[in-house]
Amino acid sequence: MNRKIAIVTGTSRLKGIGRAICIELAKNDIDIFFTFWSEYDKQMPWQTDDNEPDLIQAEISALGVRCEKLEFNFLGKEGVEALLNEVKNKLGFPTILVNNATYSTQTSIDTITAEELDKHYTVNFKVPALLTAEFVKQYQGHKNGRIINLTSGQTLSFMSNEVAYATTKGAIETLTRTISQEIAKKGITINAVNPGLTDTGWLDEKQKRIFSERFPMGRLGQPEDVAKLISFLVSENAEWITGQVIHSEGGFVREHYGS
Repeated sequence: MNRKIAIVTGTSRLKGIGRAICIELAKNDIDIFFTFWSEYDKQMPWQTDDNEPDLIQAEISALGVRCEKLEFNFLGKEGVEALLNEVKNKLGFPTILVNNATYSTQTSIDTITAEELDKHYTVNFKVPALLTAEFVKQYQGHKNGRIINLTSGQTLSFMSNEVAYATTKGAIETLTRTISQEIAKKGITINAVNPGLTDTGWLDEKQKRIFSERFPMGRLGQPEDVAKLISFLVSENAEWITGQVIHSEGGFVREHYGS
């Protein structure tokens, strides 16, 4: 079978970016293997219902593609080889890797701890880097291999209350640029995407009003916005784009007009 197969990590919430990416790729006849980690989401303000990954899988399958899922703890002892083996056993070797899983808690320079820094480093950089390396090592195609890393625009403004998050996401951008030329020899492109401020259920109504005023188009970013961009980047039409960090923010204004 010469079907395209995508791994999308960090897909556990109906309102999340991961789910939107999976749906958009499935619409283009790409088989999906997604990972989730319920324990993390239950610690966050938005939380999730236990059945959301099942609902996401059913929604993807209804689009006529194959879909498998796996609860995978990036902080656990199981290596990335186990994840790739699971994908190969269930669907075949992947041609697309979307590193969407993330870990984020507030850490200022005054409150940062070794434990929190290690967690951010592991989830936001170490595991995606190792998964990328193993994907490249085992890649069996001749062209149109695709790697997409999700980043957060930390190079565009200060994130002083998210030191661990900003610095580890910055590392994934550096990885994207650093290896792009080498893996292009194998027919693989790699790009990083910053979706900007996206309404995935973490904003309250007051925050929505405040941030909406800073979007010239009059609305907040939606998960589908970045999903459409990623759908293009993994297509054959994007084979000449690699090593880029693409900011897709709808003109978001970081400073108030007149300030």
